[in-house]
Amino acid sequence: MRDIPGVFGSLVFGDSVMRSRLPKDIYKALQKTISQGTHLELDVANVVASAMKDWATELGATHFTHWFQPMTGITAEKHDSFISPVDGGKIIMEFSGKELVRGEPDASSFPSGGLRATFEARGYTAWDPTSYAFIKDGTLCIPTAFCSYSGEALDKKTPLLRSMQAIDKQARRILRLFGNGEVKRVTTTVGPEQEYFLISKEVYIKRPDLIYTGRTLFGARPPKGQELEDHYFGALKPRVSAFMKELDEELWKLGILAKTKHNEVAPAQHELAPIFTTTNIATDHNQLTMELMRKIADKHGLVCLLHEKPFAGINGSGKHNNWSISTDAGANLLEPGETPYDNAQFLLFLVAVIKAVDDYQDLMRISVASAGNDHRLGANEAPPAVVSIFLGEELNDILTAIDTGAAYQGKEKIQMEIGATVLPHFPKDTTDRNRTSPFAFTGNKFEFRMLGSTVSIAEPNIVLNTAVAEVLSQFADKLEGSSDFIGDVAKLVKKTIRNHKRIIFNGNGYDDSWIEDARERGLSNLKTTPEALAAFITKKNIELFTKNDVYTAKELESRHEIFLENYAKTINIEALTMIDLVNKKVIPAIITYENEVAELVRLKGKLSAYDNSLEDGLLARISKLTASLAKKLAELEEETVAVRGITDSAKLAAAYRERVFSAMNELRAVVDELELITPAKYWPMPSYGEILYSVI
Repeated sequence: MRDIPGVFGSLVFGDSVMRSRLPKDIYKALQKTISQGTHLELDVANVVASAMKDWATELGATHFTHWFQPMTGITAEKHDSFISPVDGGKIIMEFSGKELVRGEPDASSFPSGGLRATFEARGYTAWDPTSYAFIKDGTLCIPTAFCSYSGEALDKKTPLLRSMQAIDKQARRILRLFGNGEVKRVTTTVGPEQEYFLISKEVYIKRPDLIYTGRTLFGARPPKGQELEDHYFGALKPRVSAFMKELDEELWKLGILAKTKHNEVAPAQHELAPIFTTTNIATDHNQLTMELMRKIADKHGLVCLLHEKPFAGINGSGKHNNWSISTDAGANLLEPGETPYDNAQFLLFLVAVIKAVDDYQDLMRISVASAGNDHRLGANEAPPAVVSIFLGEELNDILTAIDTGAAYQGKEKIQMEIGATVLPHFPKDTTDRNRTSPFAFTGNKFEFRMLGSTVSIAEPNIVLNTAVAEVLSQFADKLEGSSDFIGDVAKLVKKTIRNHKRIIFNGNGYDDSWIEDARERGLSNLKTTPEALAAFITKKNIELFTKNDVYTAKELESRHEIFLENYAKTINIEALTMIDLVNKKVIPAIITYENEVAELVRLKGKLSAYDNSLEDGLLARISKLTASLAKKLAELEEETVAVRGITDSAKLAAAYRERVFSAMNELRAVVDELELITPAKYWPMPSYGEILYSVI
């Protein structure tokens, strides 16, 4: 691909395509809908649909689909062809505005958390004109929202759009107070970094645990892991480089701003980072990115693993959510400027985010909660489960000065002196980065680092948008009608810092002492998903979402139920897979090896001249471990059956965590020890070493 600018967005019905194919009045009407959120009339939709169909068919598309994001965590699509019968047994290619604007998939077959009974099948998909249509695999894909027959959101896009409306409304209230009344729209923007593993398909198909659960349920640590730190930013292997090259090209065709690619810390781990864009579009793009990663990996004889913790003992994969707020004029409201101490507007938005994260730290944790991410949060490569904010030295000094009333002298720009005269001089940043912080300020944005690699970025951004919108609403209520606006802003900023500075932590989030410090500060530490989800439907959190018209109480309750069910089902699948693997693969392999050792011991026992201590010791160790294996397997089987009688979803999820997951870990420890003493020719699955170093 040489003409990257020419190819970029070539499969997207984007602005330039619309401008060239739509009549001016129709284009203006559609742009008004996109930029200002106004209603789109059906006559406009009919013209847009016709132009969209002509463009798509010229590029080889034969079908269209409403592409949506149900609560399954992946995207969904039902394909219909453009063909329509006419007299004489002929067909024409048609696509109406009604088909563009609305679809009707079966709502009963998707998670609804009790909002819909199985027999209540009708649901609707509704076109989201703020996210451009695109062509994928010969099909015109139309990004849509998904709702039930009674109007409740059954997807991730609808509440995300509502949360964007909420923060737009409240941010503009604040901006008007600062004299910025010309701003017509405020949007949040996101750039989600995506981590992933690439392994050979040849070893993948020999690991049923990877196939069924996305992670290895067994696996002894290899002799070499990531301890030499020689993989991070290392030279790309040819197969990986070829995969990344094709991935970039396919993403660019879809208008996805793939920018950075590199090796991550763990063997076989990599990262892709895009340029930021509007949160709604970034969410759609990230879903497409994950889909294309899997598809293109397969073409290269590879498998892309997106689970948060595919391998125990080495780094898992996250998804850093770089979040900011911008106006339609392109102004970043989290840009400190040259003199942040005197930038009242920036400081007000900054402390609004600080207060929002502190007030709703439980929701921040819930927004990233999953069975997979529970393996990662708190490990050495991820933030702890405690939510805190890193501001950096300069901003921290500014807020401290405001809080205490002390004078702030500012930070002097320092030129970096590296010691070799041939190297260029450049200014040193006034603030370092903190990779251990869950929520770190990085210049003009916040990096929310707790997300797991598989999660849709919709949930965390819904929480962020809504929480910040709520605080901005509180600020606007206090400041509107003020007779001393600047003075009242200063007082409000100072009071907010004083009341919420407990959430600010600039130290090492991996240090054990921080957990105790956080407890003393009164910060929550929701270590597991079942523990975190209990806070999802508290009165405070329900009021947050309902007041800002992001979720109804029924929608919140349904999501709470869906999250609990998903957690329980995930652990159940893992437990059943583990039982199956032990019964069908591990036990037969161990028995075969044990019989061979026993036969050797028997034969050598007849030869008194030989020392049998090695064989006897090995047989005794195998025998002891197999006895433990049988016991731990039986315990897991018993617990897996026992918890099925629990009907309360919250208690069921807790039981899967406390009883089934605990039994799984105990069984795994025995199996992993057996792997260490079993010859490779007997062990029924590829080892960690074989998997992690399978791509050469």
